[in-house]
Amino acid sequence: MTTLPRLPRPTAPTAPTAKDPCPCAEPARASGHPLLAIIGCPNVGKSVIFNRLTGAYVTVSNYPGTTVEVSRGHTTVGGCAVEVVDTPGMYALLPITEEEAVARRLLLEEHPRQVLHVVDAKNLQRMLPMTLQLLEADLPVTLALNMLDEAEELGFRFDAAELGRALGIPVLGTAGASGRGIAELRAALGAAMTARAECAEYNSAAPVCAEGDSATPVGGVCITYDARIERAVGAIIALIGRPAALAERALALLLLQGDAEIEALVAARASPAALAQVRAIVAETAAQFAQPLRIVIALRRQAVANDIIARTVQAPAEQQRPKLEWLSQLLMHPLAGLPVVALVLYFGIYQFVGMFGAGTLVGLLEENLFGGIINPWLTSVIEGWLPPLWSNLFVGEYGIFTLGITYAVAIVLPIVGLFFLVFSLMEDSGYLPRLAMLIDRIFKQIGLNGRAVIPLVLGFGCDTMATMTTRVLETRRERIIVTLLLALAIPCSAQSGVFLGMLSQVGPAALGIYVAVIVLIFLTVGLLAAKVLPGQRPHFYIELPPLRLPRISNVLVKTYTRLEWYFIEVLPLFILASVLLWLGSLTLQGGQLAFVPHAGLFGAIERALDPLAALIGLPTTADVAQNPALKFTGGTILLTGFFRRDFGAAGLADLFADGLLSPVQVVVSAVTFTLFLPCIAQFLVMKKERGLRTALGMAAFVLIISFGAGALLRVMLMATGWMGR
Repeated sequence: MTTLPRLPRPTAPTAPTAKDPCPCAEPARASGHPLLAIIGCPNVGKSVIFNRLTGAYVTVSNYPGTTVEVSRGHTTVGGCAVEVVDTPGMYALLPITEEEAVARRLLLEEHPRQVLHVVDAKNLQRMLPMTLQLLEADLPVTLALNMLDEAEELGFRFDAAELGRALGIPVLGTAGASGRGIAELRAALGAAMTARAECAEYNSAAPVCAEGDSATPVGGVCITYDARIERAVGAIIALIGRPAALAERALALLLLQGDAEIEALVAARASPAALAQVRAIVAETAAQFAQPLRIVIALRRQAVANDIIARTVQAPAEQQRPKLEWLSQLLMHPLAGLPVVALVLYFGIYQFVGMFGAGTLVGLLEENLFGGIINPWLTSVIEGWLPPLWSNLFVGEYGIFTLGITYAVAIVLPIVGLFFLVFSLMEDSGYLPRLAMLIDRIFKQIGLNGRAVIPLVLGFGCDTMATMTTRVLETRRERIIVTLLLALAIPCSAQSGVFLGMLSQVGPAALGIYVAVIVLIFLTVGLLAAKVLPGQRPHFYIELPPLRLPRISNVLVKTYTRLEWYFIEVLPLFILASVLLWLGSLTLQGGQLAFVPHAGLFGAIERALDPLAALIGLPTTADVAQNPALKFTGGTILLTGFFRRDFGAAGLADLFADGLLSPVQVVVSAVTFTLFLPCIAQFLVMKKERGLRTALGMAAFVLIISFGAGALLRVMLMATGWMGR
């Protein structure tokens, strides 16, 4: 590596005027604004800096053609309006996960005017190699040494100016959580983006590598690989040129490392003969090394990074352990960590989300606000304007307002809102990655890794939302397994509160049997799915941020952003469910179309479900006819449970309160309804995320397992005489 002297930086150009908007060196964007892409490893504070730059008003959407979420916002730097994108976490330009592939695709396809690489200052040695990769790819990079306060507390000292000279890029220290350095970062980004727009180099001197060195200079350094690799790089460049936004040298190195996506990109632009030659060069070069080329190249890049760090970073003579390291180890310990998980689930999920959210808040909103004020007023207004057929579309038993919006806002919103709050607290404190590490060993047995704990824990709040968050998982195989487990064995808070109350009244044995059966089915189905579904078991990489007290501002911003996403993504599904219920209740009366609950198509379905209801001991249509005390049939409970899980649970609770269910019926019903088909909102999300064919296949499987397990449990309990009949 040769370090090169740098000439002084030119004076930053003046900010463009309103008449002369910021010119763009890159292709025009649909938004009309240049792009600032924030990249970095997971858990280095990218999202915090993103929020500091953009504020809370952001959009979260899937990257086109994927299920990976990307956050976008806008800010002003250097007098210019700028679009900012917070990319998924990535460790290198050679992607392993779908998130990394999306982050790189964004760099390839969206031509950012500036790339802000955010690193954890405490772990600069591990993260600087990716900075070198970005520079090797000829991307315009600014480096943010984030979490600087924590690094300094551990004894690290940084010469940011010297590091910037060594790399040939702006380097700034930040502490995103407290806002330290954000103003300076904004100013540096403005200068760098304006200079690039005007085709000016941020550093005016073009470096020249040492004599005889075939490498292309990278910022202020030259990275020279083994001579055999350098010869291969030169030969590949001569064959492919620059078919993408990345520099030719970077593309050649990615091809040598076996990057399938880059090879496909080259194949689309190069001749078959050239592509065959490239493949031959890659195979011939790889055969000359005992280790895979990706390791050989990574080790050389790491050596260059180590040399730069040795000159620019003063590490403590004796590495200090973080203050809460003992607690961090305890939270991840296979024995000591599990009681903590139990406490978090009990107090955070069951008590706070389940009891307070699903009980107190839902009662206030559903019964007092919507049931006592909003819905009666809307009903009187709409029924005065529209005939009964059409008024029932908006108000009434299945109305858009009285069912769909009431359910989404008065029932589900308090639950998911509090869950998002708990989730943000776990995330901001650093507990969530440690929970993932703790659970990883268990989940590996069912074909998952620790990251799957995120959607599965979220499922205890709302399975619909949890199904959407399966996007954080790396492979399609993982996403299918978790989606299936959510649909089958994770009760949402709307159900669990009702069932736990009923089972607790029956006795501890009933609650124990319920939990044992659900856990057994969860593990059995997970193990079988892991063996049956094709695909490799996923690797698990996760950064462990330091444990810290959550910052209220960060927690509130994250919660707000997720709630905004909930309204955009999920509210329309509840409205659609109301429309479907209304359509299914239309029937002909006296030659005219009329709305009649439990009639029409859905009435026929309820009667058709009688055999399934009888299988698990619930009342049938014949039972209701013989016993007027029975308000509705098991088929009615099953159908309404599909449209609203809490309605199905509430129907069982009504029968139980009236003394019409035996202890065995309570246990069997609770197990069956927990395993039963997901609600229609969750099914629609499953269709959206996994496709109609997969969603229908899962629904059929869940239906068989739920009633099979319920019927078998009923036979066993009645045969043994447990809890009476």
